[in-house]
Amino acid sequence: MPLTQRGQAYRIAPGKWGLRYYDAAGERRRKSPFPSKSAALAHYREQVEPVLLGEPVPLPEMTLGAFVELYLQRHAANVRSRTISTLRERLAHATSAFGEIPLRDLERMADDLAAWRARQPAGVRYARMGALRQTLAAAVRWGHLSVNPAVQAGQNRQPSPRTVRAFTRAEVDAIAAELPPAYAPLPAFAAATGLRPEEWQALERRDIDRHAGLLTVRRTVSGGEIVERAKTERSRRQVPLTRRAVEALDMIPPRLDTPLIFPASEGGVLSLDNFRRREWAPAIEASGVATPARIYDLRCTFASDALAAGLGIHALARIMGTSVLMIERHYGTLVDGAMGSIAGQLDALDAERDRATGNG
Repeated sequence: MPLTQRGQAYRIAPGKWGLRYYDAAGERRRKSPFPSKSAALAHYREQVEPVLLGEPVPLPEMTLGAFVELYLQRHAANVRSRTISTLRERLAHATSAFGEIPLRDLERMADDLAAWRARQPAGVRYARMGALRQTLAAAVRWGHLSVNPAVQAGQNRQPSPRTVRAFTRAEVDAIAAELPPAYAPLPAFAAATGLRPEEWQALERRDIDRHAGLLTVRRTVSGGEIVERAKTERSRRQVPLTRRAVEALDMIPPRLDTPLIFPASEGGVLSLDNFRRREWAPAIEASGVATPARIYDLRCTFASDALAAGLGIHALARIMGTSVLMIERHYGTLVDGAMGSIAGQLDALDAERDRATGNG
């Protein structure tokens, strides 16, 4: 129907107003309460009339703090609770500074965001600004912003990766010798498979296929609980079992009260914090291995050994469950150092071919 109305506000009670109007089908509609006549008419003008005219309805104004909560609520449907907790912690610093500012005003504050980023400690600057950029990107997608002011604030430079620490075979054995029998096989196993700590924490005996020489990563630990990975090739991956890994598995004391390969003493999920404090740190000190020496360095040891053996970065990324970009970023110097080994392998292949064809 042609739009000839302007909506009619009517008093319900002192301080309460209602709104009546006709919708596009000619049906009479009412909405209430509103605190004033002007508020009722403003609702008609801003929310009802655009629908009758076929125009987009403007979204309600939101502050950054309110939008952060909305984003975290929606994002939580697709990611683990640990991810939401990390995002919330990182975003808390931005909401402390800009939480009361409406998004439309924040859209014009790229300079202020750049100054805020510069004040963040170097070690956390990238993560905090990255979380804000991610959140405001959603605000753009959902129509609350036309541009992302955190992006307009300038490039968010990623810090240089931590220096790679790879243990030698002797260091791995020295650490193992200082650990209790239940965990003595762990250093060799983690260094031979490249599993993340949260992956070997959740590893079960049924994940090991000795006949095929493979283990399957099906679960991970998040927030102290075991979480099943999605049943996709990208989420679940297979890792080859080397002789060293099988020997480590053979050393694990048998237990019937838990399916976990590296459980806590009572059979449940091993607390990495407790293990680091009670077992790992004393073992490092007693072994004489140079510090810093992180548990995660066992994964780095696998990457270092694999590259030294000539394994390509695409295959390594697949085995380790990460991207080629991350391999190049964190292990770039090791990739360069492995070039000599790769050249030697190519020479050996050529020599083998020459022998096969009688040219050698």
